[in-house]
Amino acid sequence: MPTHPIASYTKSARLFALYQSLPRSEADAVSLTELMIEYGDNPDNYTNERKNLENDLIGLNQIFNDIFYSDALIRLPAWGQNISGKTARFYIEPSFSIDSLNEQTVFFWEMLDKYTANYLPVSFKQGVTDKLTQLRRQDKESFYQSSLGQWQDHLITLPSVVQAPTLDSEVLANIHQALLQSRQLRISYQNKWEVKPTQRVVYPKGLIFIDNMIYLTGFNPADDHIDDEVLLKAHRNFAINRIIEAKVIDKPIPDWVGRNAFSLERLRKLSKLEPTDDTQIKLVLQVQKYACQHLYERPLSADQNIAMIDDTWNQVSATVANTHRLQDWLVSMSQLSVVIEPLELKTVIFERLQSALALYGD
Repeated sequence: MPTHPIASYTKSARLFALYQSLPRSEADAVSLTELMIEYGDNPDNYTNERKNLENDLIGLNQIFNDIFYSDALIRLPAWGQNISGKTARFYIEPSFSIDSLNEQTVFFWEMLDKYTANYLPVSFKQGVTDKLTQLRRQDKESFYQSSLGQWQDHLITLPSVVQAPTLDSEVLANIHQALLQSRQLRISYQNKWEVKPTQRVVYPKGLIFIDNMIYLTGFNPADDHIDDEVLLKAHRNFAINRIIEAKVIDKPIPDWVGRNAFSLERLRKLSKLEPTDDTQIKLVLQVQKYACQHLYERPLSADQNIAMIDDTWNQVSATVANTHRLQDWLVSMSQLSVVIEPLELKTVIFERLQSALALYGD
């Protein structure tokens, strides 16, 4: 069962937890009021949470209809009937189970395991993993003979060159709690070059997944301001593996953190979600012709343009964020390309290559 009130999670997590919470017989059918005991416990927000519960029940019923072609989520009186003056009660048809081993069911759990569950608390992730193990144990032969199961022998994920760092499960659980409950977070953070960790309070905003690293993005404490640019100066990213300790503070984050101007998508467009030396630059490269092929397949940006210079070289131009990952890529391409513009970036790459040559020269 969920560690925190169901209402505190994102919608996908709420539906998953709601499915687990509903009784499996008509005799045990529960009302909205009874469901609210597990769903929400905030008396100041009871009305909104109860309305969300109603909407989540409707949404779960729709999922069962659309994916499993089943009316398994029973409402008494029935869905569509007027319940004026009556107390609606809910339960899941006892003969229904998404544990039944069929392609649609396994696909549902596989997708949860590979994608959605990665964004949920550890307890949910483990629950999904356990469920997949149980399904495959029930009828392993049938699963591997199904259309989905046949792919098991034809897919493989190769690990990154460097392994993912070890994460503290308690730290991660407290970060999840602070994010889902919109609470402030006190962290002990070990900067890469510092001897001792520093203590700080963070207004958490979300999680960033880059390759096999996970970062917490948020804001340093700051008073509300009419100018969003002023508040953006308080924005910070923290590698979760460098957070030594995290404690949830029983104080809500300020309302301004939830502005559309500071949504994760907006922060991404502003190049705030990874190390960067600038927001956007016009990158111009001189690239050996044969090395340009992968840039046709995987362009640097939507406005990328490739023009032929001669039989050996092409010129590539694109508007990109000047991130450290871009600089790392340019260094890796140094035997095949040359940065032409901007000059500041060309200088950075040149200096990094000089440092590498000095190391190998020794």
